[in-house]
Amino acid sequence: MTPRRAPATPTPTRPAPVADLHERVLTWYDAHARDLPWRAPGCSPWGVLVSEVMLQQTPVARVLPRWEAWLARWPAPGDLAAEPPGEAVRMWDRLGYPRRALRLHAAAVAIRDEHGGRVPDDHARLLALPGVGTYTAAAVASFAFGQRHAVVDTNVRRVHARAVTGAAEPAAALTAAENRLAVELLPEDEGTAARWAVAVMELGALVCTARAPRCDACPLLDRCAWVLAGRPAHTGPVRRGQAWAGTDRQVRGKLLAVLRESAGPVEAAVLAGCWADAAQRERCLDGLVADGLVEPLDDGRFTLPRS
Repeated sequence: MTPRRAPATPTPTRPAPVADLHERVLTWYDAHARDLPWRAPGCSPWGVLVSEVMLQQTPVARVLPRWEAWLARWPAPGDLAAEPPGEAVRMWDRLGYPRRALRLHAAAVAIRDEHGGRVPDDHARLLALPGVGTYTAAAVASFAFGQRHAVVDTNVRRVHARAVTGAAEPAAALTAAENRLAVELLPEDEGTAARWAVAVMELGALVCTARAPRCDACPLLDRCAWVLAGRPAHTGPVRRGQAWAGTDRQVRGKLLAVLRESAGPVEAAVLAGCWADAAQRERCLDGLVADGLVEPLDDGRFTLPRS
């Protein structure tokens, strides 16, 4: 007797609400996405990597001219790797958090020496590059290579918090539950997942903003859990903007500005003119040296790092 064939296992499908979420956000993105050079079809993976590092804690408007200048000077990782790290710090100019420039230089050296000068397309190898963390590795794998990864930045977290969980704001720090939700919301198709990753990010940047969200312009308005709950207020800790005037960050920036603008090493007396408070100035200069952003010379002068 011929055994009866077991019925085929049905192919799992996405729940309709999630499929609807994808369709709405992707349709909105197709109509409203900003025309940014690192999203252009011809942008290299190196260009994507540079953009992702620059965009960390820095607005697009400030990044655009610096990204264009950076890629004009160093169109490939090997071009940057051939220069001393101090040139990366100089080129970084006033983008802020200049250690990112050193990380990009270190990543360029690793790409040249370990990957034949090509940004690796494997997520694990991206994650192993100096200065490349979980977010950046996922972003480059997704945006440069069209792979399926959960790309979770502040904008994405805010959209997920409001549209799906009904909270006004995400937690102060990324949680395991947020990561799980981001993975669960990924479309199954690899290419669609890559588009979804950037589309949700764009929705958070342009519409579902931290302050004064433009709910009336949101494609998820009638299904947003936060809106349906009556837009409850945030009950967690209040996030305050970082001060600038008089802080060590300001002093460090002034010291680096002098070194960037100098064609060679700078006398200590010149740096002393940057800030009246000698104790704070010396503390900040010591911190820059410890961070590898400034190199002290034997003759008492200072320079951007040479190696």
